[in-house]
Amino acid sequence: MKRTVFRMMEEAARDWADDPYALRKTDSGYLPTSFAQAKERSRAFAAWLVSQGYKKDHSMAVLGEGSPEWICGEFGLMCAGLISVPLSIKLLAEELSFRLNHSDAKGILTTHNQLEKVLAALDNVDEKNLRIIYLDEDVDWAKETMEKKGIPVERLKGFAQAETEGRALLADLPSGMSVKLDNIAEATAEDDVVTISYTSGTTGNPKGIMLSHLNYWVNCHDAIDLFQLPPHYKTILVLPVDHSFTHTVGIYTALVRGIALYFVDSRGGGIATLRNIPINLKEANPTFLLTVPALSGNFMKKIIATMEEKGGLIEKIFKSGIQAGIRWNGDGFHKPPFGVRAGAFFPYFLAKTILFNTIKKKVFGDSILFCVGGGALLDLKQQEFFAALGCPIYQGYGLTEAAPVISANVPSRHKFGSSGVLFPSLKCSIRLADGSEAPQGMTGEITITGENVMKGYYKNPEATAETIKDGRLYSGDRGYIDEDGFLYVVGREKALLIAEDGEKYSPEEIEEAITTSTDLIDQIMVWCDHKKYSCALVSLDQNKVQRFITKNGITSAESLCTALQEEFFAFKKDPKAKKVQSAWVPGVFQILGTPFSEKDGTINSTMKIVRYKVSELYKDSLEYSYTKEGSQTLNPKNLATLRELFKLS
Repeated sequence: MKRTVFRMMEEAARDWADDPYALRKTDSGYLPTSFAQAKERSRAFAAWLVSQGYKKDHSMAVLGEGSPEWICGEFGLMCAGLISVPLSIKLLAEELSFRLNHSDAKGILTTHNQLEKVLAALDNVDEKNLRIIYLDEDVDWAKETMEKKGIPVERLKGFAQAETEGRALLADLPSGMSVKLDNIAEATAEDDVVTISYTSGTTGNPKGIMLSHLNYWVNCHDAIDLFQLPPHYKTILVLPVDHSFTHTVGIYTALVRGIALYFVDSRGGGIATLRNIPINLKEANPTFLLTVPALSGNFMKKIIATMEEKGGLIEKIFKSGIQAGIRWNGDGFHKPPFGVRAGAFFPYFLAKTILFNTIKKKVFGDSILFCVGGGALLDLKQQEFFAALGCPIYQGYGLTEAAPVISANVPSRHKFGSSGVLFPSLKCSIRLADGSEAPQGMTGEITITGENVMKGYYKNPEATAETIKDGRLYSGDRGYIDEDGFLYVVGREKALLIAEDGEKYSPEEIEEAITTSTDLIDQIMVWCDHKKYSCALVSLDQNKVQRFITKNGITSAESLCTALQEEFFAFKKDPKAKKVQSAWVPGVFQILGTPFSEKDGTINSTMKIVRYKVSELYKDSLEYSYTKEGSQTLNPKNLATLRELFKLS
């Protein structure tokens, strides 16, 4: 039988027919769409699409917050033979129009929160009759909004109305619509494209990644095999649904294992959505959670801050318990010596009994077993913290071009600091600059072969040829495989620091070493472009710095800057921190008054630093690092920033 998403959808509707699949928050609580209902709704929408003249390999974009309608909309596109172009809700109007044009989109499925952005992009969209399918229920509001902007309301179709019309077509046997949809499914090949997923553009213009039925099938089943997932888990999808990580590990894996997917309540827009996350987490009571370092980092900060506010014995038991738990767990793979575990036993299990289980329940609910981390490198500090707390984050590694997961730590086999073991169906080879295969433990470019490798970049054969050579995907990431078979990712090939003599080094290794050894620095980007030394831009965890100031009686910006300099270089004496070649250790850092953010484009939708954007936006600060005045961290600009942030003399 063909390995397609169609098959996964059909088998899910058969095996888990009445079980909840996708759940949307309403005024009366979470309303479920079952697996059988999802199939029925998808086919109804597909019938409407076919009746409108849309044909195989036409494309439509999907721009909206996660919901049952989002899933049924995308599955409906698939059932009609169309290609889905899932897009990030963080896109600006001009970024949206580029993707709509590049993907040749005939329409776009969107929501209340995104409609005005879509309308703003229309002037720059080549398809002048671009159809808007509205996923939310307030269709009258959407039509009024379009009328005010002078856009014909005939271009808008309510998703619910399209479903209704599609059901009527399927029920009308003489129309043959049901047979048409069956024929589309039967004619679908394993290598047909399901989605065109655009890169987030951390290193330049985005490219459209074509992912096939086979790509998703293989990666999804690899995830199930490696994690040994039983049926009927549940999760809440906090991460963007447009990303292939959520597609594979969330939407598609759920089909095979009957997993219930709760969505965060997005009514009211972005700020309301963020406020709803902790509330909806408790309501969903998930078995596992997909996360990224920025999200789990916020959880960790809030937990620590809450314990510090309590102070006294509670804070002492918590902190000593976390440290004891870290000693007890070791690296997660090698069991620590008996003496180490014996010394950790009492403070660890005391904290677990008194505090940790209660903390977990308050943050994640009482069913949480683990989290799966993706999107960016998860620092060792977070991995150790959450494992000690009893809610381990199993870090993985992947890229959209690989549909997307390449390796993962799993409950049965994990090692902190690594990106886990390789997925069963693929082969990974670490390649040196001359193209030869690196020996075990040596760093080079991560390359893979397997049926999860993308078909290529849409309308970009040159970029495809640069990335896939002789069937081998060159990831652009640097890493190595250790003696136990764990993959370590050390940074981006294209994000490498370049010295005056052309020698290259990964900035992520340095950044991880620094952040592992201090809590005061929140974000960091290390930079060097053919300069004598590296420099860095940092933002501070202002709450922790303020407590540090109070605790140490600091009154002047000079004293704080000196203390921050010591914190910055604390990794040199930290045995847990990664070892960094001294030649690449930043000679100076500049303190930013505001953190990197999605708002200014320096952080993308998966919470990665967009390095080229940071370099553009903070060009003056980077250049200042190579002036006589700015080459010292204790410089006038840093002191002025600290005075403004913390009201110091």
